[in-house]
Amino acid sequence: MASPEEVQLAIRAGADAVGFVGPMPSGSHAIDDRTIAGLTALVPPPIASFLLTSEVTAAAITRHVERTRPSTVQIVSHISTSEAARLDELLPATRRVQVIHVEDERALDSIASYAPYVHAYLLDSGRPSLAVPEYGGTGRTHDWSVSAEFVRRSPHPVFLAGGLTPANVGKAIRRVKPFGVDLCSGVRTDGRLDPIKLDAFVEAVRRADTQGDLVPG
Repeated sequence: MASPEEVQLAIRAGADAVGFVGPMPSGSHAIDDRTIAGLTALVPPPIASFLLTSEVTAAAITRHVERTRPSTVQIVSHISTSEAARLDELLPATRRVQVIHVEDERALDSIASYAPYVHAYLLDSGRPSLAVPEYGGTGRTHDWSVSAEFVRRSPHPVFLAGGLTPANVGKAIRRVKPFGVDLCSGVRTDGRLDPIKLDAFVEAVRRADTQGDLVPG
């Protein structure tokens, strides 16, 4: 989300959480911390506000959270377990979601590494190993069979992201059975949140939920 209008549009559509993208090495949806702080203040409970941060140390992530005041921090880079453990001490009141970029089956190795220090995982299609790392917003799907296995093994809730659209989210839910779904580019037109696409996406999720395919959250 990048404006009060987008926040309200998402909430009216039925979103359980809204996300705000901090500075990233790539992508086009980042906004400055002052703007994020103003927007997180507009999000009413029980709607969650997610800060997407590319910081990789506990100290830097904590400072980013303190500047922007979200209810949840989504860590888009693979950080060390020592930094994750330190975050557990520095941000005890902030929910922490670790993003796992599903490039291959090695993503499954991350479950045990982060489990003691996070509240949830989010599976995305970034490529953090590139010279200019990609941390999301790619519009690409990944191997949902790996994601489905991740969900089966995970001791925490798992969100699914990566190339989700009104056309494919039902299939994604049936295949992966995530706790929830996350999206950005799939409901935008020319970079702006598209209310028609957003309503179509929410309706597709509700149909899947009615059919018993979405894990209740």
